[in-house]
Parts: sequence; C-alpha cells; structure tokens
Amino acid sequence: MSIFKAYDIRGIYGTELTDDDFYKIARAYVQFTGVKGGRVVVARDCRKSSDALFAAFSQGLVDEGVEVLDIGLASTPMSYFANGSLKADGSVMITASHNTKEWNGCKLCKAGAVPISGATGIKDIEKLVDSMTGHEPPTGVGSITKVDIKAQYAEHVRKFAHLARPVHVAMDFANGMGIAESCAFEGQSELTHDDLYGEYDGDFPNHDANPLHVETLKDLQALVRANPGKYAFGVAYDGDADRAGFIDEKGDVIPMDFVTSLISKDLLKSNPGAACFYDLRSTKMAEETIAEVGGKPMMSRVGHSFIKEQMRQNDAIFAGELSGHYYFKANFTAESSAMATYALANIVSASDKPLSELIAPLKKYFQSGEINTKTVTPPAVILAKIKSEYASKAKVFELDGVSVDAWESEGWWANVRMSNTEPLVRLNLEGKTKEIMEARRDEFLATIRA
Repeated sequence: MSIFKAYDIRGIYGTELTDDDFYKIARAYVQFTGVKGGRVVVARDCRKSSDALFAAFSQGLVDEGVEVLDIGLASTPMSYFANGSLKADGSVMITASHNTKEWNGCKLCKAGAVPISGATGIKDIEKLVDSMTGHEPPTGVGSITKVDIKAQYAEHVRKFAHLARPVHVAMDFANGMGIAESCAFEGQSELTHDDLYGEYDGDFPNHDANPLHVETLKDLQALVRANPGKYAFGVAYDGDADRAGFIDEKGDVIPMDFVTSLISKDLLKSNPGAACFYDLRSTKMAEETIAEVGGKPMMSRVGHSFIKEQMRQNDAIFAGELSGHYYFKANFTAESSAMATYALANIVSASDKPLSELIAPLKKYFQSGEINTKTVTPPAVILAKIKSEYASKAKVFELDGVSVDAWESEGWWANVRMSNTEPLVRLNLEGKTKEIMEARRDEFLATIRA
C-alpha cells in the first residue's frame, strides 16, 4: 500500500517508510512547489523516529537550496501558525497524527498554510519520488535556522480568549503534542488546568492519542467524575494536537458536531452574517443553530484540505469536522485545538449554566453514528446503486460520496461514502425520531450489505 495518502504521507517507520524516502520526498516537495531558494518551516512530533526523519527531510531541503526554519517539537496547529506568521514559502509537519507509535509521516503545506492533498500535489510528489535513484547531486546549498515560535503562538491564541470569569479544565495530553499546544494556557489565570500524561513519550504508554475513540477518554472521564464541581469540562488531544475531544462537567462525551454548533453560535455574535462550515456528517442541528443566529451555514466535504479550500472561497470564520478538527480563520484558516478549547471556555464562562445544560438543547434528533461496512462489492458500485435507488424519492447530491436528503418530506438524511484507504463503505444517517432513524438505517445497510 502506498505511503502517499489522500491528505498526507504516512506509513510504518522502518518498513513502509524510511529516512531515505523522506530525503527523496523533501527534494520532490521543493521541485513540485518551486520553493527553491525560499524558506520552509519544519516541525516534528515526539515519536521516536521523528528526529531521524527530521534530519533526512531537512537534508533534502538543504540539498535543494532551501532555508529550513526548524521550530523543533511542535503541534500541527503551531506549524500552520509558523508558516503563516513567518511568511514562509511552505511548511512540513513530521507526524503520524493519531496513529500508533510504529507509524510516522508528514503533512505538507504551501505558503499561507495551504495544504497539499492527494488531489493537489501528493500524487505528483509521489511520481517525482518514484523517478529518483537517491543519488541525485545537490542542486543548491541551503541552511537550517532554529526558530522558537511558542511565545508568539501563545500570544496569538490568547487574543481569542474572552472569558467572563476564570474556568478550570481537565486536560489529557496523551504524552503527545498537546503538551506543546498547551503553551497557550500557561502564565495566565483565565483558564487553568490539571493535566493527565503531560510528559512527552513517543511510545504513548498510557493510551492511544486518539480522542475519536471513546475508550481513550476513560482516564479523563474518571478524573472529572472523581472531582464533581471542580472542572468546567475536559479536553483530550490527539497525537499532533490538531484534533480535540471534549467531555462535559459530568464526564459525558460531547459529540463533536455539537461543539461545532456551540462555537459557531458564539463566534457569530461578533461576526454577524458570516459563513460557518459543518461537515456533511454533522447533525442537522449544526445547520439550524448557525441559521438561527443569522450566520450562513455551509456544508463541507470531509477532509481538512477540502474544508480549508471551501473556507477560503467563502471567507468563512470557522469550520468544525466530526473527527474533532476545528478550523479558524484567525489561525490562517487552519486548525487550532487551543483556540477550540478557549472558545468552549468563553462560552461556559459567559453562562450561569454548566456545559451539559448548554449542550442539552442540541440533543433534538437521532443519529446512527458512522457505521463502517467491509464489502466484497466494489464501494463505487454500491454508491451508484444508492444514487439510482433514491434519485426519484429525495434530493440526491454528491459533495462527498452520495447524500440523500429527505428531511423536509420524511424527516431524515443519509450520507454514504467510500474510505480512501480500505474497501469500506461508511454510512451516516439522522432522523427526526428514533424510529425514523432506525428504519432508514436498516434500509441503507441492507442495500450496502446485499
């Protein structure tokens, strides 16, 4: 399987992905982007293989005549910030995000933190790499300059804080790059926190750094529940801290599209009429909440490169994804889990209600959750079948996979997508009642699994 994915480059270090691969990828990145003679930010996470991969990638950039801006151990949001604030010609974040310890990879950007995806360059870079022998002579002489952007990033994020009263939060860093991201919370009294697993360890010994999996939140939930009334909420960061999962003051998991709804509503108070995006798997309440406060609700495809492009095209102030990515125009139209944490703290601090009560009105409809089915039938065939079957019954569109919208007529919507990496079909469905949701869910699964 190729290490060149839809949104990044990723593989098991030492077998699927090597230092030599990274050297070639770096040179191909320069050739593809045309940044020869320019400046490129390079950051890395705390995985055991990241230092070696940093050395290999940096050497590749240097041999192409690039000045490497080495910001050291950093979160992915910090790398985006460095790209934009330093007016660099590009950036590279060495990380495998939420994957387990044996993985590594990188996320590539052009200037302005504009991501390079499979559709916008990763496949072109793969072709360049495949054409290399690894013995090509250097075409330039670059350099490596160490740059510390932590204080700048912290100051940048804190401008986003508008707390009406101090808020105390529980944080689970999972031994990953949330530790770096937390520089935004240090040295101030507005948002204070107690931490779990706040020491860097690329083996992630306590649990996987993936808040999308509910089992990884158990320790954070236990901390909050053991101290009733102490914490306004809890937050868990993934391996590179570009995603965040939240729990309320009772320790209950908050669906990520509910967080999107709350943050959108709050930001629109100071940005009336602005566009906010929600990904097409999100509850209908996201659209309704944004519209209720005079915002412009807009539906996005799944995937950070697509969302960022749509945000830029529509001058959106915010976007939230069901996977826990929260995108802010204020952070160069990129993720900032620290901003998302402050945003939720702003909301809680301005209310006399706890977070659980602020969430309660959003629990209006009934969701299936994402249901994955491994199929023998090619996923593309299944999607075509669904499109044909429902085209005469409801509104059908293909923003990402096949979506069927019968909300106004029958009180339900569904989206069916293919996985980018596996023979999987993913179903998300919501109904106005539990009975509607379950009936339509079973109907779609029967078609998918036939």
